Amino acid sequence: MNAHPAPSGDTSPQTQQGAGTMPDPDGSDLSTAERVLGTAGATKRAAGAAESRTASRLWWDADADDYQAEHGPFLGRDDFVWCPEGLREEEAGLLGAVHGKRVLEVGCGAASCSRWLVEQGARAVALDISGGMLRHAAADSERSGVEVPLVQASADLLPFADDSFDLVCSAFGGVPFVADSGAVMREVARVLRPGGSWVFAVTHPMRWMFPDDPGPDGLTVTQSYFDRTPYVEVDGADRATYVEHHRTLGDYVRQITTAGMRLVDLVEPEWPEGHTQVWGQWSPLRGALFPGTAIFRCLLDQQAPAGT
Repeated sequence: MNAHPAPSGDTSPQTQQGAGTMPDPDGSDLSTAERVLGTAGATKRAAGAAESRTASRLWWDADADDYQAEHGPFLGRDDFVWCPEGLREEEAGLLGAVHGKRVLEVGCGAASCSRWLVEQGARAVALDISGGMLRHAAADSERSGVEVPLVQASADLLPFADDSFDLVCSAFGGVPFVADSGAVMREVARVLRPGGSWVFAVTHPMRWMFPDDPGPDGLTVTQSYFDRTPYVEVDGADRATYVEHHRTLGDYVRQITTAGMRLVDLVEPEWPEGHTQVWGQWSPLRGALFPGTAIFRCLLDQQAPAGT
């Protein structure tokens, strides 16, 4: 599960979505990744495919150690946690039966979800754009004794043959960080076998209307839901050091159907009673009032028999 820190710092599922904050001149409020990458500020501007890929790779490489140190205990070494609300695949069953299936995890981070899938009898492959994250995935696989093939690539350029997988999944990985999430949907549809499923979790699109703040200041709408301008952090030369893209619910639905898949369910996990952990802009306060996560369950229909 990947995503960037709120101004207080998180790779928190999710981001500083348009917060537009500027770091203090002495850098005291910067995360390790922001210091390493020379982040000078944040803005809203266009960011194309190549710039988005480069920024994501550099950001997650620089942030991997901090991210795993902060969030690794919550995510587990071999557990499938969909979101900061703590919804687990073991309880939710959003993927259905996985035993014997070939599964691709997109944006795997340290690949805890993929190791869980392997333990359930799946043949999983874990993909991430960040070598830093895959280094943690390899180390955790060695410690756990659960081996998972690791692939470094971008979610919008999947390096697999057509009809390679029965199931593709992503828990906050890849989809929000590419310039064209429609390309992700098309790539997933291409590598899925007919009848296969695509299940992915992202920050709930309505969250982009609010400041990325877990407290009372995060309860007031400050920007338009329909403003799709990417959130971009930049260095002193205006090179992107972090990019995240916003899409509306309708955008996602159209991208799914245009790619030849059907949306069969949209899950909006509720904040569970007794769950007190704050993760970036996720908190009990906000979770009690409006959703923070959207999980899309999609199906690639069986191909019609020849001659029909």
